[in-house]
Amino acid sequence: MPEPKFVIAIGNCASTGGVYQGNYNTLDGINKVIPVDVYILGCPPRPEAIVDGIIKLIQKLHQEIESNEEETDT
Repeated sequence: MPEPKFVIAIGNCASTGGVYQGNYNTLDGINKVIPVDVYILGCPPRPEAIVDGIIKLIQKLHQEIESNEEETDT
């Protein structure tokens, strides 16, 4: 998969393990396996929360692009 790569954890189960937290067959959050850029909480998450998470990810992408441009300018 080409760069940049981003991870969004959607829902309480992906973020913290949710109601299944502590079970032998469940991780307590996906961030224990891969780094997560944006967390969207909810069980199930509301559509507004998903849109807000995508907006936060886009803002993070813009910040990365700006910082990369500043590094190449100097």
